Amino acid sequence: MTKAIKIKYFTDSIERLCYIGGKSDWVDLRAAEEVEMKAGEFKLIPLGIGMELPNGYEAHVVPRSSTFKNYGIIQTNSMGIIDESYCGDNDQWFFPAYALRDTVIRLNDRICQFRIMEHQPVIEFTQVDKLSDEDRGGHGSTGKQ
Repeated sequence: MTKAIKIKYFTDSIERLCYIGGKSDWVDLRAAEEVEMKAGEFKLIPLGIGMELPNGYEAHVVPRSSTFKNYGIIQTNSMGIIDESYCGDNDQWFFPAYALRDTVIRLNDRICQFRIMEHQPVIEFTQVDKLSDEDRGGHGSTGKQ
């Protein structure tokens, strides 16, 4: 089922979002301005968009697989969560970046990606003394190859 989502562009300088069906259900996001960073520096990189997500949905924002290789930056919060309450006229999306080397991110560079997910259902935890499945062997037990 297709969901219609309102989007606001904060600049005409970035390419419009597009969904590439059949390839991936993640959508690339672009830097909305040129950003120069020195090693050890933190910046919020504007992404030039804001959205009005449907009730019960949130966006998960993560770096693209090539972001560190191409720009030497990492996302400081590992994964950004944007819920449906962040939908005001000035609620632009940003990528919180930490530079591990000197770098320049140019306008329209694809630096991160997002997908829209339904909120986790309400769950109830039931305390038990024993779990019923067989042990897998503990943390890191599946081997290296």
